Amino acid sequence: MDYLDIEEDITIKRPEIKLLVVDDRADNLFSIETILERDGYIIRKANSGRAALKILLKEYDFTLILMDVQMPDLNGFETAALIYERDKLKHIPIIFITANDHGEENVFKGYQQGGVDYIYKPINPELLRAKVSVFVDLYQKNHQLMAQEQKLITINKNLEKEIEVRKKTEEKISDLNVQLIENIRQLKSTNDELERFAYVASHDLQEPLRKIMIFGDRFSSKYMQVLDKDGKDYIERMMRASERMQLLIKNLLAFSRSAINADAFEYTDIKLLIEGVLSDLEVYVQQKGAIICMEDLPKLSIIPSQCRQLFQNLIVNALKFSKENEAPVISIYAEKIKGVAIKNITSDKYSEDFYRIHVKDNGIGFDTNYVDEIFIPFKRLHSFDKFEGTGIGLSICKKIAEQHGGFISAESVIGQGSSFIITIPVRDAKPVSAIGSKTVKF
Repeated sequence: MDYLDIEEDITIKRPEIKLLVVDDRADNLFSIETILERDGYIIRKANSGRAALKILLKEYDFTLILMDVQMPDLNGFETAALIYERDKLKHIPIIFITANDHGEENVFKGYQQGGVDYIYKPINPELLRAKVSVFVDLYQKNHQLMAQEQKLITINKNLEKEIEVRKKTEEKISDLNVQLIENIRQLKSTNDELERFAYVASHDLQEPLRKIMIFGDRFSSKYMQVLDKDGKDYIERMMRASERMQLLIKNLLAFSRSAINADAFEYTDIKLLIEGVLSDLEVYVQQKGAIICMEDLPKLSIIPSQCRQLFQNLIVNALKFSKENEAPVISIYAEKIKGVAIKNITSDKYSEDFYRIHVKDNGIGFDTNYVDEIFIPFKRLHSFDKFEGTGIGLSICKKIAEQHGGFISAESVIGQGSSFIITIPVRDAKPVSAIGSKTVKF
């Protein structure tokens, strides 16, 4: 079968949209069904929390659950908690519906139980349809991305089979190369779409988080004096969790924005760039009593803003993971090498010159068995309670190094410190960039 025929045979089936509506009153169920049925959704109804759980024992392919809060026996929050105990159901978003306004505390409770939104009765039909449409659209886009990924996997498997058959003739191999280029284009397009989706999703998370932090701060300011010890502890934990979430979203946005732009490369003095980073971190460096040792560093064609972020992440890590009773010592130096001396680059780059820039510290170090895992997004080797962070910093460093045609690696000995090595090719020089930095002594 020809490759093009295989591609035409693979179709992406539009997913059915199933909604589960849970309410103890038949008239409410009928009303919601009447509002939503014109959009072509498959609607299942349950007149109690227990009835909903029975349905979910057999069916778990729902796009969205609309859950009444005030129900006898099991209320909406209790039902939601039981639903999310099952791994197969954790992906289903829940919109809570209530006729009572118990203030922001009740809204917080809904979000804590995993709810994604809140609607008050009497229900505004257009508002309900609009909110349901948002989550249905998100579900369909996720399904399309997964289906496209599966489509590409299937195409690649069939390509491998065709290569075995066609490798005997140069003409057929040439045809397959053309097809491979097209496949790579599709993969890049899918990856770009996923990055855009990650940016939009992270950006949209900021608004509800800001509200949580604002109302949490107001609640703390107004009622902290009348709360008991446990109440104060709960508020403080909520605010710390919100701040951590804000940092996570910020880093997610930074990760999704770090796209490459060939026009952004500038011939830049790496030493001046790092001195600018140290100037920004001056207070943190002084608090730690750190000693920064920096040798002469090269001028390279780089994207200054991205490399500034890279070195800032590495220096902050070196300061963060320092020993308790020993001043941090950070050494930054470079060495020039030939491509032939590097094992993990492609052969067409063997003739290029490279610079290895080392950022070495005397901190707590880490087990080298985990050296590959530290560059994975959200992967942490230490608990958040001991060392704050989101686990994205090093993955951003890895992405930036790769976008410069290089890579990043790490060496470490537990208790003796770590060394991060950025390997970047030497490219043709462009006009010197005005970084806006000045030499700073520490």
